[in-house]
Amino acid sequence: MPECRLILDPLGGGAWNMAVDEVLLENGGRDGSWTLRFYGWSEPTLSLGYFQTSESRRCHAASQGCPVVRRQSGGGAIVHDRELTYALVVPARHALARESQRLYRAVHGAIVQELASVGVTARMYDPEVDTERTRSAEEPFLCFERRAVGDIVVGEAKIGGSAQRRRWGAVLQHGSLLIARSNAAPELPGIEELGCGQCSWEAWRSRFSDALLGALELSPRLASLSESIRAEAAILAEHKYGAASWNKRR
Repeated sequence: MPECRLILDPLGGGAWNMAVDEVLLENGGRDGSWTLRFYGWSEPTLSLGYFQTSESRRCHAASQGCPVVRRQSGGGAIVHDRELTYALVVPARHALARESQRLYRAVHGAIVQELASVGVTARMYDPEVDTERTRSAEEPFLCFERRAVGDIVVGEAKIGGSAQRRRWGAVLQHGSLLIARSNAAPELPGIEELGCGQCSWEAWRSRFSDALLGALELSPRLASLSESIRAEAAILAEHKYGAASWNKRR
């Protein structure tokens, strides 16, 4: 079983969270290590997908007061608030990293099974089965109003999604699981509204970390961010993810 650093981070700001993910990806490419990081957000934050324009955020009124950060991965905008966010770094040589859908299925399948154990009937979205959903000419602004193969849905509501970035000899898959509805995105229900009731953020983190490590057959080593990683991330947070030159580049 490959050893995997398990990092249970506290709440952080948008620029910091994105910077840490990038540094972990680069480190994974350098040393071939696995990392699974869980984290949250110190304030409701809107993250734009890499290819979205900064002006497009004006179409979503509820999140206008949120700070904005641009992700290094694609997809629609995400309002990060009452959610659990994860980042998984996989060495590119591993079989799971060679096919993007295989990694999505492994992670999302583990989450679906864990939700079933607490009475939430979730499934992975399949456009060949879910033919009743019509696709518009223009994708919705918010990621959780879009659908892609393997997204986690409860009924018609999407509650989980992920995106990938391949670079430096490793793959970063990071994603979000909506725990509860946010005032900054009131159109999106979370697990609480869809039948699970209230459960603490820490409890969900514990459940899903165990589920993912078991499904991926990884041996966890509880770790914290090293001083070198924190130093690299601080530079990226200030000069890249916290800078208008990155966040308003499109």
